[in-house]
Amino acid sequence: MADYNDDWSAVLKDHPIFSLPKSFSGPTAEAGSSLELSTNTLNRFTNVDPAEDGLAPSGRRQVMVLKDADLILAAGREIRISSLGDTKLSQSTRKSYKTLHTPNIQFEIHQIALNPSGKLLAVAGAFQVAVLVLPRAGFTRLVPDTVDCRSVQVGQFYHASHSAAPIVKIEWHPWGEAGSTLMVMTMDGKLREYDISVDTEEPQQVLSFVPEKKTKSFIAEDASEREVASFSLGKGHADWGPLTVYAVMKSGDVYAICPYLPRNTSIPSSYVHSLECFISAKQEFLSQATSSANLNLSTLYDHQKKYVNALIKQLPPGTLFPAASRSVPVHPPTTIRAVPKRQGPFLLQPAPRILEGSEGGDATDITYLAFGADEDEGDGSGGETEHLGVIMVAFQDGKVDVCLDVEKVEARWENKQVRPRYGATSADLPMLAIYETIDLGLIASLNRVSNMKDEPPILDLLQGNHPAFLADPIHDDTLYVYHAFGVHALNVGPVLRSLALALRADDDSASTLEAALHKSEGTEVHPILSTFSVERKCSNPVIAISIPNDVYLTYSIFALTSAMRVSSFPLTLRSDSSLATRPSPESKTAHLPQMEADPLATWLTPPEGPAGYVSFLANEPYTVPPILSRPTGLPTNPRLSLPASGPGGGKQEFMLTPDTLRYIGSTVAHISAQIHDILFAYRGVQTRAMLQRQELLRQSSRCKALDELIAKLKAAARTNNEERFRRIQDTQKVLLARLDRMLQGLMEKASPELSEHETKWFEELKRMKQEIMGAGKYDEGSLAARIRLLEREYARLLPNMKALLEKEKKRKAKAAQNNQALGFSQAFEFGERSNLERTKIVDVEREISRLAKKLDISLARPPDID
Repeated sequence: MADYNDDWSAVLKDHPIFSLPKSFSGPTAEAGSSLELSTNTLNRFTNVDPAEDGLAPSGRRQVMVLKDADLILAAGREIRISSLGDTKLSQSTRKSYKTLHTPNIQFEIHQIALNPSGKLLAVAGAFQVAVLVLPRAGFTRLVPDTVDCRSVQVGQFYHASHSAAPIVKIEWHPWGEAGSTLMVMTMDGKLREYDISVDTEEPQQVLSFVPEKKTKSFIAEDASEREVASFSLGKGHADWGPLTVYAVMKSGDVYAICPYLPRNTSIPSSYVHSLECFISAKQEFLSQATSSANLNLSTLYDHQKKYVNALIKQLPPGTLFPAASRSVPVHPPTTIRAVPKRQGPFLLQPAPRILEGSEGGDATDITYLAFGADEDEGDGSGGETEHLGVIMVAFQDGKVDVCLDVEKVEARWENKQVRPRYGATSADLPMLAIYETIDLGLIASLNRVSNMKDEPPILDLLQGNHPAFLADPIHDDTLYVYHAFGVHALNVGPVLRSLALALRADDDSASTLEAALHKSEGTEVHPILSTFSVERKCSNPVIAISIPNDVYLTYSIFALTSAMRVSSFPLTLRSDSSLATRPSPESKTAHLPQMEADPLATWLTPPEGPAGYVSFLANEPYTVPPILSRPTGLPTNPRLSLPASGPGGGKQEFMLTPDTLRYIGSTVAHISAQIHDILFAYRGVQTRAMLQRQELLRQSSRCKALDELIAKLKAAARTNNEERFRRIQDTQKVLLARLDRMLQGLMEKASPELSEHETKWFEELKRMKQEIMGAGKYDEGSLAARIRLLEREYARLLPNMKALLEKEKKRKAKAAQNNQALGFSQAFEFGERSNLERTKIVDVEREISRLAKKLDISLARPPDID
């Protein structure tokens, strides 16, 4: 049995914080079936009523977050908080929670978001938004169960009226100054930015993703094309990614607005300088081209340069490279009066495929993944994919499109001279490369259930499905999708490895790259939780998932259903935060033939013929079978978290139906196949272990033989070898002397007299010797005599120079003592007057010299002024 301190299930089991809201208790309690998604309750999940929006999820739901070791949960209209750290570390601690008293919040809470500083919590219902200040640490020691908190509603004029558009998503901007910038997206395409520290009623900025309809024009478009489903902020290193906002419509169209900065921003200084270098490089590249088509790009880059220069002017001194990067407060530039342009819809190439058996569904969420954002950019690893962005879009039918952001969005502004037209060509639209389409298997799981004649189709439940993304806070290549039927984990690491291998190919031709992409791997999909009951044909939707990111809490994932049933899964920490930089076995073996062929790559070339030693083991390293490998720590089969058996939440006898029998049969078949795979893997592991033991014995015996051979060489054979080497060296010296004599004799026979060049060379040597040493003993013109004369003069002048040096030191010391009595201002004034008097003395000397020259009178040298 697992230890209590390492088992989150024991900590969270029967925790009172996961009790149902007060509206489900008492004489007027709502039925528990209202929390379930079924054909009977489908209307509550699809229709949004401004007057009544209960606990049933209508759109995006995220009602649970973790602040360090504190769990914050929204249940109906109340907000609960509890310390998981104290509960986990001490088994005897009573499980309890505190309720945050917030009188201003009188609506059902659907979303909560924690700001970057962890001090503010934004809560949103279907139409209203509020922000509250969280209590400080130590709230658990308070006696009352209710903790008073300051709260304020946000934008009541825009979000609290009956005609207000439903709220799609709320999110805190990571670069907002003091973490107080809240972004609220409504279904009508308006993204409003509120600065809680400045004004909670009026937005600082408003971005519009849906243009206003023209009254005198008719455009055939679906209503889903004008309703926003979700939005996400872009990411990047030295491009416009962090200044880009992406939005997805219910129709699946993706739009972007760039540049966008909060009104009060705290931006890293290194990013501004990197962006400046990025734009300068593009301008330099564009200047080399002479095509007339580059005129528009030149104008665009000039606008981008003005924008970045306005940001650089706001940076304080001391932030230039190579100074360390730090966050500095800036404001959006106002040098460009035009508003940022809405870019899109993005052209999806190739077109995303439609799932089999699906009639299509609305888009529900979008997220942007960037890899290597926190890694050292100078290590050179992962350079192929460190600037690659991945956009993922989820749909109601369980489809997830994986798009590669190969053409980064750049800053663009509205141009009144160029009118937008609806017949724009594909060249005018930005593009996303569709890498793959993921099927979460929701349609297949629903199709296993048979429908009665008088029952609506079971696939209608997909209309109440709203998949949402949550990125892993530690591993940037992992994210989770939670929806009305469970939770799936997506690992994008294999995609990045495949792209890196394709980009590292030696052949740069398009055919080679295309062939490498066809062999590439796809995203790993792991279903970890299932909430759909085959027996009752209903499900408890997952309304929140959270991942602890605290040193005192175990790395795991919590999933909460609408019935307040929580499930926990332990996760495994990987050594590297991004699988994109990990080389695959194919990449390792691809370079082995080249290394063996290169003579400089090895210090010892093996002899031709069979190898002297052949191992029992294969050349490639052993890999763990996939059935036994769990790198993420997630279960191989999804855990069940089903609704209660009774119609009202009570217990009821289990009934066998054809659907349950088929489900049990498929589950048994799947588990049996896994058991067979495990048995085969176990036999393979046993065989491998036996080979390794035999190989260990062989290598031990071979090492023993080598030790004996080395000992033999070090004993008597070593003395004999040293004596032999000594004789060889002596013989070599004799042979070299004999060779010199033979060469001398051959030279004398070949040319007994000196040649003309040798004669000139010896005469030149004789002349140089005479010039250096002199013609005789007393030749004063030789270089040797002149050197001796120079040494005598140096020895004669050295004492006088030392005396002058000592005299100068004394004079400076005396001048320093005289200047000590003067202050700085007095000494400065004294220096100015001294310079003035010196100038006058020089002018008088010059005038006297001029007069003496006219009168032919010789004057002595004037004394030194210094």
